Amino acid sequence: MRLDKFLKVSRLIKRRTVAKELCDQGRVQINGRTGKAGSEVEAGDVLTIAYGGKTVKVRVLDLREHVAKEETGQLFTVLEERRAQNPEPPAG
Repeated sequence: MRLDKFLKVSRLIKRRTVAKELCDQGRVQINGRTGKAGSEVEAGDVLTIAYGGKTVKVRVLDLREHVAKEETGQLFTVLEERRAQNPEPPAG
């Protein structure tokens, strides 16, 4: 399954166009390598997504074309979630 489609179907990203933009900006990695929107995702892959001031690392558990909102948790497991640190304002 395409990376941008998986991000949308799993509801990690709300819209496929936003998922594509994040991929184009190099903010999504598959197993440590920068993923493009058309990159293939497989079960077992680790995705790292940087957006909205946070970074989320998930492992892909399953791939499905259509998923009910209540079942999205079956597609991935969150390995790590970090918020970006706010830099301190310059002294002065």
